[in-house]
Amino acid sequence: MADGTEAALRELSDYLGDDMAACNRAIVERMDSPVALIPQLAAHLVAAGGKRLRPLLTLASARLCGYEPGPARQRHVSLAACVEFIHTATLLHDDVVDDSLLRRGLASANAVFGNKASVLVGDFLFARSFQLMTDDGSLKVMAILSSASATIAEGEVLQMSTQNDLSTSVEQYLEVIHGKTAALFAAACRVGAVVADRPEAEELALESYGTNLGMAFQLVDDALDYAADQAILGKTVGDDFREGKITLPILAAYAAGSDEDRIFWRRVIEDSEQSPEDLDRALSLIESTDAIETTLNRAAVYAQAARDALEIFPESRLRRLLQDTAGYTVSRAR
Repeated sequence: MADGTEAALRELSDYLGDDMAACNRAIVERMDSPVALIPQLAAHLVAAGGKRLRPLLTLASARLCGYEPGPARQRHVSLAACVEFIHTATLLHDDVVDDSLLRRGLASANAVFGNKASVLVGDFLFARSFQLMTDDGSLKVMAILSSASATIAEGEVLQMSTQNDLSTSVEQYLEVIHGKTAALFAAACRVGAVVADRPEAEELALESYGTNLGMAFQLVDDALDYAADQAILGKTVGDDFREGKITLPILAAYAAGSDEDRIFWRRVIEDSEQSPEDLDRALSLIESTDAIETTLNRAAVYAQAARDALEIFPESRLRRLLQDTAGYTVSRAR
């Protein structure tokens, strides 16, 4: 990730330092279990780090809406932890489905503990997230977060059904990334307005911010799979290519390619016939057709929409930090 994005997130995290510290404590506490393997695997996930972007968005959204925490007013912290559990559970399951060996630059949980343990601990974290929703006591919060959880699963299944299929449309691809990524960003932001008891217009504005930020974020992630080195990416470069995942860089390169290029793409993606040198050719074709720039330009449109969605709120340092986070998202790959 580029320095600009890291700086924006670091500044946002520092601004919400007390809330983030409380959220991290809640995460560690709720990951505890008398079943030894669960805290062991959880400790591996915590050690791997991560930006904690989604819970940060819940905390920031609540504060943007004027939520004032106190000893008995920590709903935003509990729900931020809930959001992180949903996200982490999906990562555990995704790495098993994708047979990924790296996560955030370290060995993935399934590589260390095996697929069965990863799936079951993912289930445990989903269950913990629903305990946190129940503890919060708001049916509206539960409706938002449970709906997002279902949408994430639908997005992952839709992605699986489009795998190795070059006839997938850009609209179908966008539906996939909305489900697998943007839906949880949107829910994470919207519940911040709910706990602050703000009007629906502010809920919807934050939901729009989260949706557009999530779309931009995933588009950039998909671009980075073909435009970053492993240290930046946190996973093996070309994983999406080897798995036959249909992402915008592939769709753009295929659409702009020659007949000969399309024969190549059909062989490596649809027929899954890949030789060691094919990734280099794929990278060359993606570069020559400006597929990365096409992807990043679309991401920039979503990032601007995210910034615009926050204009309903009064000017403040926190609003600027959230808008900067959206702006810097695209700079990760530029």
